Amino acid sequence: MSSLLHITNGDSFTERLQQLNLKGDVITWREMLCEGKTLTNVGSESFWKTRFEFLHKNYKVSKSWFIEKTLKEYRSLCNHKQQDEIVLWFEYDLFCQVNMLAVISWLLANRKYAQISLVCSGDEDDSDKMYGLNELSDEQLLGLYKKKTLLNQDDIEYADYVWQLYCSDNPMRLENLTDFKNYNFDYLGDAIQSHLKRFPSIANGLNAMENNILKQAMEHKHANKKGLLGTLLQNQGNLGFGDSQYERAINRLKPLFTGFNPVRLSKKGKEILEGKTNYYSTIQDNDVYLGGALKYNFLYNTNVDRILKL
Repeated sequence: MSSLLHITNGDSFTERLQQLNLKGDVITWREMLCEGKTLTNVGSESFWKTRFEFLHKNYKVSKSWFIEKTLKEYRSLCNHKQQDEIVLWFEYDLFCQVNMLAVISWLLANRKYAQISLVCSGDEDDSDKMYGLNELSDEQLLGLYKKKTLLNQDDIEYADYVWQLYCSDNPMRLENLTDFKNYNFDYLGDAIQSHLKRFPSIANGLNAMENNILKQAMEHKHANKKGLLGTLLQNQGNLGFGDSQYERAINRLKPLFTGFNPVRLSKKGKEILEGKTNYYSTIQDNDVYLGGALKYNFLYNTNVDRILKL
């Protein structure tokens, strides 16, 4: 076994990384902890049980798939005990940043003496575009690797602290974090802001992502759902979500559409988008978690960018 271990943000990038022929073993972190309930004790039996229940219920993930894809890879991580250097490969978006926090929390508990470095893509040139790792050339990736950030003990403990807050039942604690600039996580502050905007807004009961789905449907004349999905993936800010997550969100909003061939909002959908009526009581679900908090126990006030507890 090499004394160097790479932990990546997903399968497609793992394949890419292996082609770069860097020394070290590679483990893929196969999770999407930005959705569904999370527990602080990453890797524990209760943690994986909670995750499987969410993925099975909402994404029809089978037990055999979960064991084969997620748990086997996690066990492989557990078996890599000798590595004294660990490199994390993650991206700027919410999806990646939450996974990154969980991995660092696990490393703090289980790999106390390892040297941990971070390679994080995002703002790579003078344009406004944010880049995923797979969008970069081999040369750019090797450049990022050369400039990787060595995380100090304060960084590692801070990431663990933010993870504990993410898993707590009160997102208002996250809202009070203002010291991101003091640590080596360039994109974490923005990701946490995007997370807080996933709580329903006071204005119409939909969160920022749900409002964006209605807005994109209203502004573009999509011939079908596939067209809408394409637009959403291109215009989602820093969420970093994939097709399946948007499919699930669109299904929740189905009553606000007259149809998807072509895509058209209903009269009520338009009224909700314009803030003339509120959808909170209809869409409210007492079993939807964002981290450790129940989504519909809180409201987001877009006028002052603050969370309110109901």
